[in-house]
Amino acid sequence: MAAIGRLSLTALDCPDPRALAEFYGAITGWPVGYDDGEWVRLASDTGATLAFQLAPGHQPPAWPSDERPQQAHLDFDVPDLDAAEAQVLALGATKAETQPGTTFRVFLDPAGHPFCLVLIRD
Repeated sequence: MAAIGRLSLTALDCPDPRALAEFYGAITGWPVGYDDGEWVRLASDTGATLAFQLAPGHQPPAWPSDERPQQAHLDFDVPDLDAAEAQVLALGATKAETQPGTTFRVFLDPAGHPFCLVLIRD
């Protein structure tokens, strides 16, 4: 099947686009490539990237819950869960109370979006 388009980015609504871009930039190693105050995009070295859009009334998801479902989340492959956990917590992430697996861990970014660190399996 021929592609209709190519994924260019995933955008997350948040109350502070620059702060959230810096958080995910620290995880990925990607610098900020564009910032107009309301839209901040990381400069990815792998093609698709992440962007952050100002949403002053943003209400973070309540994970796991149907009241305000997560709707989407990001996964980051890591070689060491404990080391990666310490690093994202130092950046301002919060570890989610519910941890449904043993090969991945769920966190909330500073704006409340869930994301996972996933252990790379050889």
